[in-house]
Amino acid sequence: MILTLQIALIVSSLLLILLVLLHRGRGGGLSSLFGGGMQSSLSGSSVVEKNLDRVTLFVGAVWLICVIGLGLLVKIG
Repeated sequence: MILTLQIALIVSSLLLILLVLLHRGRGGGLSSLFGGGMQSSLSGSSVVEKNLDRVTLFVGAVWLICVIGLGLLVKIG
């Protein structure tokens, strides 16, 4: 069980880093490389940005669950 949570934590950590880097910052970010910079700034968030936000929140929740689960298992064991 601990090994599974450790692997999930490593994978979710790497995915979280990648997803955060893909978000558009003030200068356009890496998301502009994949078509996110094509829209005007007045049109608001695109569907791609909203989906990227949802995926980032989901991966962040998985990461948090893995951290709490590992902490509890290490404390018990």
